Amino acid sequence: MAVRARAARAGVYQYGGPEVDPENKHGLRDTALVNVLRDDGTVFDEKSVRSFIGKPITDDHPAAPVTTTNWRDHARGTIMGAMRDGDYLAFDLLLTDAEAIAKVDGGKRELSNGYSSDLEFGDFTAPDGTKCQARQKSITGNHVALVDRGRAGSECAIKDGFAVCDALPSNILDSLTQESPVPKIVLIDGLSVDVSNADTAAANIATLLAARDAANGKVAGLETQVATLTAESQTKDAKITTLEQQVKDAKPTPAQLRDAGKALIIVADKAKTLGITVTDEMDEAAIMSATVSKQMGDAAKGWTADQIAASFAVLTKDAKVEDNGVQPLGSPINMSDGAAAWNDNVFQSAGVAIKKGA
Repeated sequence: MAVRARAARAGVYQYGGPEVDPENKHGLRDTALVNVLRDDGTVFDEKSVRSFIGKPITDDHPAAPVTTTNWRDHARGTIMGAMRDGDYLAFDLLLTDAEAIAKVDGGKRELSNGYSSDLEFGDFTAPDGTKCQARQKSITGNHVALVDRGRAGSECAIKDGFAVCDALPSNILDSLTQESPVPKIVLIDGLSVDVSNADTAAANIATLLAARDAANGKVAGLETQVATLTAESQTKDAKITTLEQQVKDAKPTPAQLRDAGKALIIVADKAKTLGITVTDEMDEAAIMSATVSKQMGDAAKGWTADQIAASFAVLTKDAKVEDNGVQPLGSPINMSDGAAAWNDNVFQSAGVAIKKGA
């Protein structure tokens, strides 16, 4: 029978006076019950806990400590491991005696540890406020006994449903002769990692993490470049759109060209009335500037284009400009061959004279 069971607890234990002070050195031998404190530091001390591992399981406490000479008489199994379970110390127990296993199945399940310890006498207070006359120190395990009722209470017992023990002390495991364990291989990103070898696994995992971090750094750099190129592309697209619109806006329509030419001719004609020589290289602004400078002299120095335009308008408001526009020919006359009028070899049509045969 392999079980895990609580076998001891921290707290206050009650002993008879003769048990703790048989020679009455501390005046407690005749006391019915003596409170003895067993604190966490004592119960869960690593050296004390390890001292129980490998020690026997007995059926009740023997009259004397278990030794190599009486071991065969008392051992019903072995303590295989020990661990803390909250406020309790639990043992992995391996019972190997049929009679003892039958008693456990029959209800004899509580546990009581057999051990030696040092007692420190004095006034002590447990965490719950209980006053104690002594305190245990330096526990050394000897055995754990199956009993009907243990001093540690009913929680320190083999319980139904307790886990099967799975712990063995390392010193026992190390002494066993066994085949080399089968490696536990985990495939990580194509790299085989033997997780049964802590050092190798740690080195391989560190390599993987470094490679991952380097790859993440490259990805971050590429993402930044993509974002930059995207922003530049968007800026270029916006510039192209703007330029296309500017070109579209700057391209004059035939009507605009006609109006601009007409305006230039009018400005030129007005300037000519004031004695300005106009050349083909001069635009409206140059013509107006030349006119204002001639008429106003130094007074016009530094004037803006708007001021020059306003002055030109005043100076030329009474200018008489010849109408050089196209004169209409009159309404067309529809004529057939039979209606054509020939006179002195001249064909008259719509006010135009054409000589016959021309």
